[in-house]
Amino acid sequence: MPLLEVCGLTKVFGRLVALDGVDLTVGENEFHGLIGPNGSGKSTLLKCVAGAELPTQGTIRFAGRDITAARPSERASAGISLKFQITSVFPALTVYDNVLLALQARTPTAALIFSRTRRSLHEPVMHMLEQFHLSQRCAERAAALSHGQQQWLGIVLALASEPRLLLLDEPTAGLSLEERRVTGELLLALKDRCSLVIVEHDLDFIHSVCDRLTVLDQGKVLDCGTVSDIQNSPKVREVYLTRV
Repeated sequence: MPLLEVCGLTKVFGRLVALDGVDLTVGENEFHGLIGPNGSGKSTLLKCVAGAELPTQGTIRFAGRDITAARPSERASAGISLKFQITSVFPALTVYDNVLLALQARTPTAALIFSRTRRSLHEPVMHMLEQFHLSQRCAERAAALSHGQQQWLGIVLALASEPRLLLLDEPTAGLSLEERRVTGELLLALKDRCSLVIVEHDLDFIHSVCDRLTVLDQGKVLDCGTVSDIQNSPKVREVYLTRV
């Protein structure tokens, strides 16, 4: 059974049809990329899966459960986590405290009231920071991090809930070539922890990370398949030569 099943998803904003009957299937521990020209509906699709937007019609099933009308908090509890393109870190807090707060969100209220969590969560906080090359910056304010490091911290925060499905919207936007390479390595290390749906414009990056790709164009699925299938698709080649 697929982890995520999107069937006939349509999203209309006034006269704009952002999504028009989109189908998407993502398996367990699959890394699935969403590509396509600007305005093709990629980010809107992520928001519909996460619950930030409700579809006009169609269905979304996660782990066999219909979540089409579920609240974002219910989807998060079920195991879906979304990181937007704009970083959502707390710039005035230290890098350490950003991750601590994210982990404390999973902690019973009584334990928080009596301040029992900081010591018990120290090791998990440092482990997550080490995984993303941020442990040496743990005592600094998040605002002091480079743009790339803030993107990595944002991914750490999205992973704090231990999601089964991680949604990333353009995680390499504004990153240097070296930062993109490292980001790819960091994401591939998550392969045995969760599935991934990623929106990205850097085709070299997404080809190196993803198992399968879905190409959107004007709100519709243009093609779907393995990276090799998409690279050799005449339909996709035409779109990228004429509209991207």
